[in-house]
Amino acid sequence: MTATAPAPAPETDADERLVRTSPLRRLLGRPELGSVVGAVAVFVFFAVVADSFLRASSLSTVLYAASTIGIMAVPVALLMIGGEFDLSAGVMVTSSALISSMFSYQMTTNVWVGVLVSLVVTLAIGAFNGFMLTRTKLPSFIITLGTFLMLTGMNLGLTKFISGTVSTKSISDMEGFSSAKDVFASVVTIGGVDYKITILWWFALVAVASWILLRTRVGNWIFAVGGNKDAARAVGVPVNRTKIGLYMGVAFAAWISGQHLLFSFDVVQSGEGVGKELIYIIAAVIGGCLITGGYGSAVGSAVGAFIFGMTDKGIVFAEWNPDWFKFFLGAMLLLATLLNAWVRKRAEATK
Repeated sequence: MTATAPAPAPETDADERLVRTSPLRRLLGRPELGSVVGAVAVFVFFAVVADSFLRASSLSTVLYAASTIGIMAVPVALLMIGGEFDLSAGVMVTSSALISSMFSYQMTTNVWVGVLVSLVVTLAIGAFNGFMLTRTKLPSFIITLGTFLMLTGMNLGLTKFISGTVSTKSISDMEGFSSAKDVFASVVTIGGVDYKITILWWFALVAVASWILLRTRVGNWIFAVGGNKDAARAVGVPVNRTKIGLYMGVAFAAWISGQHLLFSFDVVQSGEGVGKELIYIIAAVIGGCLITGGYGSAVGSAVGAFIFGMTDKGIVFAEWNPDWFKFFLGAMLLLATLLNAWVRKRAEATK
């Protein structure tokens, strides 16, 4: 009796990764599509209502405002893609600046020593958040809320104990200050227009984060743990290390932002940073990140931050009452979330 050869599998059973998709389907599948549409709408709106909005100097101001949010929004977006939050991100920026300033001043050492000490301590705070999350299994909301409260109290308490006031002492005349300011708070002139160096830091972080998410194994791990951490662990993804690394990424960005804060203004107020963590999260959500994790992009967070910058400064250029900023912020959050949900449904419908 001759065995019958099995019939070849139908062509439709081919690996879905090898199936060609239309440009429209790929476009609809991009997490940042909704935020890009929103950014174009906001740009056109303020270009019409504010005569000075399209000036090169105004663009520089908008980009600077966006960069101060975007530097933090990038790692916060990666953390959200990984399925977690960090409510301590805002005050961690202030902690980073305070550590650099007070260590340098009290130890009368080169400012760069304080900067490096701040980096080590800030990364340790991020690692602490990740370690506590993975060990206790408590929600990241609870863990980072606790860190937020501890850092808020510590920033104020230690600053008053060491400096005697709620702000740090001036370190502008100390060795290394000018070179550190060149790195973290200098101005680059292009075409006669001044641009803050934070814009370059922001663009660099977006590029690195996008490369990690889309071109590396770590990026696959981030999406996997955010989508289903138990399934990810079952296939060998190092869930705990990935989450700790994401929290340390947020801490690294907080260090950059903190050094910019310090070297821009010379002194630091210990009460700054409270409430900023929500702005970073909102920028990531506007950029297409899901609250539930497993979906989003670094580019989307940059677009979300850019929308923030345009709205913040556009209201000023239009000579409106800046008290309305929070209203527009809430409206943008709702509209962006609805638009992102609609885009995802359309993308799923085309599959």
